Amino acid sequence: MNTNTQNLLHQDGIALYWEKAIPENQIKQLYDELLHHISWENERVVMFGKEIITKRKVAFYSDPSIAYTYASRTKVGLPWKETLITLKNMVESITKEKYNACLLNLYHNGEEAMGWHCDNEKEIVANSSIASLSIGASRKFSFKHKVTKETISIQLENGSLLEMKGTIQANWWHSLPKSKKITESRINLTFRQMHPKKGINEK
Repeated sequence: MNTNTQNLLHQDGIALYWEKAIPENQIKQLYDELLHHISWENERVVMFGKEIITKRKVAFYSDPSIAYTYASRTKVGLPWKETLITLKNMVESITKEKYNACLLNLYHNGEEAMGWHCDNEKEIVANSSIASLSIGASRKFSFKHKVTKETISIQLENGSLLEMKGTIQANWWHSLPKSKKITESRINLTFRQMHPKKGINEK
């Protein structure tokens, strides 16, 4: 694996990309394990005062005492599964960072997408590393600068890893655009550094 990864952005943040983070002979087994053993549920988001249930499915796993609030919904982290710990250790060895939570997304095809947004919720450690692992269909991923409106796009390949850190969330939006041509599914794991909160998952 190439460890001398260059920043995809020329200003206001850091985005690093590893095209082959997962060994090719492990990808299918990992995909099957995640597809069948993760506690997937449809995303419920509030838009313009109305609750919308998305076709895209999500799951949230973490260390104890971590919750994540976005789109007017709060998720409490489920206990780590062995497969997720294995992937977290692998990602940590690549990025040289530590993570205590993982938000997973299951996109069934290219019709399921994610609009422009930034991961700046208060629970996320400011300027910390977010490592996005892609398993399944190759998808386009775009950045848009909040001031200049410049866009930069990359193809997230099967088994790849994208790390975002520094001031990127303050200065850039990112999105996963729709594509009618894509009929295969993709699992995305975003490993995060989040602030624990007292009283959650405590016995």
